[in-house]
Amino acid sequence: MRPARCLVGTELIGAPVVGRIRILDSTLVDQIAAGEVVERPASVVKELVENALDAGADTVHVEIEGGGVTRIRVVDDGSGMSPQDAAMSVLRHATSKIATVDDLRAIHTYGFRGEALAAIAAVSRFELRTRERGADAATLVRVEGGSPPRIVDAAGPPGTVVEVRDLFFNVPARRKFLRSPSTEAAHAHGVLVRAALARPGLRLRWIRDGRVALDLEPAADEEMRARALLPGESLRRIEGRRDGVEVVAMLGPPERSRPSSADLHLLVNGRPVRDRALARTVAASYGSVMPPGRFPVGVVHLRVAPERVDVNVHPQKAEVRFADPRTVLDAVAGVLAPALGGRPAGVPSAVDSWRPTWSAGSWPRHGSWRDAGARHQTTGADDPLGLAAALRDATGSYGSGSEHVASAHVAEAPTELPAATSSPEPEARSDPSRRSPPTEPTMPRREHGAPHETALQPRAGFGSLRPVGVVRGTFLVCEGSNAVHFIDQHAADERVRYHRLRTAYARRDPQTQRLLLPERVELAPVEADALERHAEAIAAVGFDVVRVGPTTAAVHAVPALLARAAPDRLLHDLLAELERTGERAFGDALDRALATMACHAAIRAGDPLSLEQAAALLRALDEVPDHPGHCPHGRPVLLALPFSEIERRLGRA
Repeated sequence: MRPARCLVGTELIGAPVVGRIRILDSTLVDQIAAGEVVERPASVVKELVENALDAGADTVHVEIEGGGVTRIRVVDDGSGMSPQDAAMSVLRHATSKIATVDDLRAIHTYGFRGEALAAIAAVSRFELRTRERGADAATLVRVEGGSPPRIVDAAGPPGTVVEVRDLFFNVPARRKFLRSPSTEAAHAHGVLVRAALARPGLRLRWIRDGRVALDLEPAADEEMRARALLPGESLRRIEGRRDGVEVVAMLGPPERSRPSSADLHLLVNGRPVRDRALARTVAASYGSVMPPGRFPVGVVHLRVAPERVDVNVHPQKAEVRFADPRTVLDAVAGVLAPALGGRPAGVPSAVDSWRPTWSAGSWPRHGSWRDAGARHQTTGADDPLGLAAALRDATGSYGSGSEHVASAHVAEAPTELPAATSSPEPEARSDPSRRSPPTEPTMPRREHGAPHETALQPRAGFGSLRPVGVVRGTFLVCEGSNAVHFIDQHAADERVRYHRLRTAYARRDPQTQRLLLPERVELAPVEADALERHAEAIAAVGFDVVRVGPTTAAVHAVPALLARAAPDRLLHDLLAELERTGERAFGDALDRALATMACHAAIRAGDPLSLEQAAALLRALDEVPDHPGHCPHGRPVLLALPFSEIERRLGRA
């Protein structure tokens, strides 16, 4: 038998290609590697600014043109490089930040892979000018699309200047997937905000298309920096140490929460990271005052021993892995929860209170309290938001919207609702004289072995039910001819408001409510860009919003159905959904945004509702043509318990 032959890489070089497997060309290898590091212009800004910080820079100036595609220029006053180091810096896997495998176990710098400059130079017209302090001259390195570097002596101040032009000029497939210049610039802005949060003492200046977009002086500490970068937010500082994890957080109140974690900045050992579990832990630390699926605005710094963190788990170093994630998350919850009103899991409490534990005056009282269930009745002196009065003031309606998202949870129906049947046209439904009398709800025959509780058929008339009471301030109890129906008042009201918002948008005739005074809202750059691109469609929903600054908008009017909800929160949620959708159809994002806004304005758990208002709500459900048995987020509106089953269980059958 002929012995197997092992071919090493050097034996294959230059050999004729006889199979399908081949060694890639070095230029193609560089472009593939660049694709992992350079996703968009913001990736270039991130890598260059992090290199400046690793070089000990106290001042960084960033300039971009055309969203960063045309030109990116980063100037720092760091240590600079010698001619030899400058020549090596643009080669792949060349770095001064690690030397051995052991160095990977305790990384103290932002960069360490030696890929950034080589990857950037492979897909752009790249120029680096650098000079060490005390050196006679600077060194100029030019690379065009991954070509061999050209190195010459030049004039220049101490520090480093990197200029990147025509990004992706030689990779058109990547370039065509970039978004508008304003959107790309907004992503670059986010990178600089996170870098400034990581280094409070940094002097940072950003110029966008010739205009100063950000100019930050050094800050005394993390709190001062957070307040400068999150203007208009009422941030509270919380700090502590537990199980070797130091936590320093500046967090906003729950009524300023967002539907995504984009405005919750997480930093581990000074490195901005994305971590879903950590973001959820921060939100959960608020306890019942933070609605599910929402996240606070703020900044959370974690300091952990470097050997307990693996930063080499993401091509762009945007994620980290903890050696003991459970300990880290428990430490975060243990520090934040006592101050924010929640309790870490497993820690008993002597008082089952619905009120958070922050002191009065630390955050605005407006909107800070939420019912943690139906234990608390919002009547009399213990109604801090005046919800009962607000409902009484809502004449001509079955109920008022609250400025908060409901926290009620209703048990899911054991059986799914059948598909909705055809309904009259909207004009017919809105005219009582043309609407046929509602039919008595009819419950399906229960087959042998089927669950006892069944859901109301959509074809049945909700208006035919007779409200007899409310339990736990949450569920309407209604009598039908053959069953008792339990209706979640929040889910029902949310479905009605969602339908009316969608109808108004489809007709391009929304009913608006003018504000007595315009409300100024501070936006993130990405939100400001979304506001500009979708201004016409946003107006069709019923918003009158004017952009009065680069990241500031003034809300003059809101949809009338949402008049009692906070305008800033409505606008943030609408823009967040638009950004989350990306380039897909606006209608997809709009449906989710309308559902979220309807949730804000709907009756919530604990809101008092008279029997007359309950009856009006039931009649309004009959106007909903599709899926009236579910709220826009998919939760069931009601359950039904047949009288026959009640009689059987009570021994009367």
